[in-house]
This record gives sequence, structure tokens and C-alpha cells, in this order.
Amino acid sequence: MTAFQPAPELIVFLFVKKFVYLELLALLALMRIILGRGLARWPALIALLLSLGGIATTFAPALGLNEGPVYARAAQAMAGQGGLSALLVPSAVFLLCSLTPRARWRWIDVVHILLLLGLLGLWWYTS
Repeated sequence: MTAFQPAPELIVFLFVKKFVYLELLALLALMRIILGRGLARWPALIALLLSLGGIATTFAPALGLNEGPVYARAAQAMAGQGGLSALLVPSAVFLLCSLTPRARWRWIDVVHILLLLGLLGLWWYTS
């Protein structure tokens, strides 16, 4: 590894942070909305909307939609805390689903917690 070549772990972390985490979180939230019942569906809906907003902000420049005050605010929010806060806020909201009583399909919560631990582990390892 030379001085100008980043570590492979850093490349993986940046890729997961930018293109994988919110997409998987949105998929898990959608599954919770469709398969869940009761109060567990509301935090999943909020997490889905936040995740979709983050995904839209990520891909807006590629679609030529990166002008205007809405995109500017969303991009600033996505850049906060190195981009990690935009991932942790919807994830924290989705964690509320695991606290609700009588929520079905608890494996969705397990997958989410493993996904979150993987992200935090990569962040810790690369910092």
C-alpha cells in the first residue's frame, strides 16, 4: 500500500455507507410494514420515508435533480457528522420496532441489528 492508496477497509466502509446501508434499511422497513402489525408498522414507515429521502439525495446529482433549496438542505443533512448521522437517525427510528410488543417477524429486527453493528464496526475500524 502506497501513501496515496486508501486501505481496502476504508473503501468498503465508504461503499456501504453510500450505496448499501440505506437501501437495505429501506427494504427491511418495507418488509416490516407489509408483514408486521400494530404499532411496529409506524416507526417502520418513518424509517422507510427517511431512508428513501436519503437514497433520493444520494442519486439526485446523477439524475440532474441537484438544484434548489430542498436538495441543498437534504445534502447538508446527509453530510452531517461525516454522513453517519443520516444513517443512524432512520436506524434509531427503526429500532423502535424491536421494542414494540407483539411485533411479528422478529428476524427482521435481528437482521437490522446485525446490519447496524456491521456499519458501526466498519466505522470504528476505519477511524
